[in-house]
Amino acid sequence: MIAVIDYKAGNLTSVMKALHAVGAEAVATSNPDDVFEAEKLVLPGVGHFSATAYLEEHGLKAAIEKRVQDGAPFLGICVGLQWLFEGSTESPNTEGLKALSGKCERFPEGMKVPHVGWNAIQVKESRLLRGVANGEHVYFTHSYRAPVVNETIAVTEYGQPFTAAVERGNIMGVQFHPEKSGAIGLHILDNFVRLA
Repeated sequence: MIAVIDYKAGNLTSVMKALHAVGAEAVATSNPDDVFEAEKLVLPGVGHFSATAYLEEHGLKAAIEKRVQDGAPFLGICVGLQWLFEGSTESPNTEGLKALSGKCERFPEGMKVPHVGWNAIQVKESRLLRGVANGEHVYFTHSYRAPVVNETIAVTEYGQPFTAAVERGNIMGVQFHPEKSGAIGLHILDNFVRLA
């Protein structure tokens, strides 16, 4: 079972529909007990980084940390990817998971924000993006972006390069919305669902 974590900020309906479309048994939940029992975890996200404070306040962060330490595959989407880092300048007092180093920052002055629409990704070999070609287009909508780090497996250019996807062991994240990215997005979700 895949636990899709509901922290009142996720694009739950679309994510659930996309996971069901690729044959996943997925359940939306805000119950830490469900997280402890899940084989895989998905953390969607839309909106302000401060919404992730809900995860700590309701015992979900501790449950996620435990399952990740146990080796359960984790996929963060949009704000869910940003939460993998130390934090974001969008909400300086809200800590991220700190699984990856660095902070997310707003696009520079002079850039049109949010960055909305289809953009290309340049990919490295990875389990999550297996079968995804360089230059594939996926759908973005965000005003803050993650730095490019050692764990970056896809980069997108918007004024400057930023992380479009990360992978380190069982921890994965995408800045774009696979649930809104057509066939390529479903392919990426299917890769995640099929992870051993």
